[in-house]
Amino acid sequence: MQVHNRISYGRIELRAIEPEDLDLIFEWENDTSLWHLTNTKAPFSRYLLTRYLAEATRDVYEQKQVRLIIQTLDKRAVGASDLYDIDFFHQRAGVGILIHQSEDRRLGFATDALTALDQYAMETLGLHQLYALISEDNTPSIQLFEKNGYSLTGIKKQWLNTLSGWKDVWFYQKILVNQRK
Repeated sequence: MQVHNRISYGRIELRAIEPEDLDLIFEWENDTSLWHLTNTKAPFSRYLLTRYLAEATRDVYEQKQVRLIIQTLDKRAVGASDLYDIDFFHQRAGVGILIHQSEDRRLGFATDALTALDQYAMETLGLHQLYALISEDNTPSIQLFEKNGYSLTGIKKQWLNTLSGWKDVWFYQKILVNQRK
């Protein structure tokens, strides 16, 4: 739900990435323990991330993606979320979410962020559906998306080449329904 030009729900707010977030994003993007979730294979430089932040201010209709910081109501950044591959004709987008610190996980921040993203995608961007691509062994993400109304609609067989072998990717979809009538 939007309140005072902010995207918020429950105990979180989603806000635009700011230049001051460079150190935080540098830490998150270069956390090798998460690379298997994001298909990252090499570290990101501060230079590259600075350029990315400069580009992140471009219009959503031009860039076809929105990256947002997930912060608690007391303004503590706990993660990031994004809508990517936004297709305005077919009214759909991919969704990604990260709660960085393990002690911040399973506290409802990701659930609140997904709810806020649903509302933003539907009410502001006019999207009809969201989808997520989740590795078959990412149980916490599978549980999160299923709990939030996403349905498993397909499997991409042997989609990811990992150190432990090929893994399937599960395709989850959610048709957005306007709750306000």
